[in-house]
Amino acid sequence: MMLRASLQNPVLRKRARAFGRLVQDSAVTARTGQSHKPKLLEDGGLGVTFIGHASFFIQMGGQNVIIDPNFARWLFVLKRLRITGVQLRDLPALDVVLVTHAHFDHLHRPSLRAIVQQARRRRAAAPVIVVPHHVMDLVSDLGFREVVELDWWDNYRQEGLTVTHVPSRHWGARVLRDSHRGYGGYVLRDDRHSVYHAGDTAYFPGFREIGQRLSPQLALLPIGAYNPPSFRNVHADPSDATRAFLDLNARWMVPMHYGTFRLSHEPVDEPLQLLAQEAKAAGIEDRVRVMEEGVTQFF
Repeated sequence: MMLRASLQNPVLRKRARAFGRLVQDSAVTARTGQSHKPKLLEDGGLGVTFIGHASFFIQMGGQNVIIDPNFARWLFVLKRLRITGVQLRDLPALDVVLVTHAHFDHLHRPSLRAIVQQARRRRAAAPVIVVPHHVMDLVSDLGFREVVELDWWDNYRQEGLTVTHVPSRHWGARVLRDSHRGYGGYVLRDDRHSVYHAGDTAYFPGFREIGQRLSPQLALLPIGAYNPPSFRNVHADPSDATRAFLDLNARWMVPMHYGTFRLSHEPVDEPLQLLAQEAKAAGIEDRVRVMEEGVTQFF
């Protein structure tokens, strides 16, 4: 009865048709890219490896950190369009896993479980996982050494690394009636470097406060999933990301959250093209680093 009523709702029918087009487009699009082995630090620098979508491997403060790990070839019915930049087996032992929010493309339970299993195969300790508040129950059964929940502006410290959970403009639900869960980004700091991972977010005034309070050197900012325009209520487009970068007053921008999964209706190549235009207009084109998946860069 409820299903029949839903199918008669014109808004729901329109959304279903739009999602069907995304699924169909994904299925017929060939995967591109290739995997690489990450380069490992030999000193106290900062190494960043883009895995794909919003996933990064970060080396800083003597710690190996992975953020929003997602190694899936398929996200339910959505095909991965870019090959995973790094295979899990090629990563060194991980110390900390950060998850920005509970959405399935960011909190991917099979990838998180695989990280723990990889540690066991190596007879190494499982990493600590850090999540927003009210997300612990989604990861507590996966075997991590410790699960840490943070509210906005709370810190977690491990040896030479401090992680601060910061606000965003998004939402944290895992399923439709699950809106109590937390969400946000993270700023990672050691005695020399600082990295901001925004998670999913629309543009909001909080970028300026994050910049003033924590002074991130490197900003990992989302630029995709903005079409239809209503998606900009919770996602940034390239112009929003450029404004955010200027508000943060960071030195470098690395774009993310584009090209891996077709989550919205803009052409796959459009986000980077628009970002190049926006960066040039703002005079920051020499501060934007577009990273190839799997290729480690040092900052």
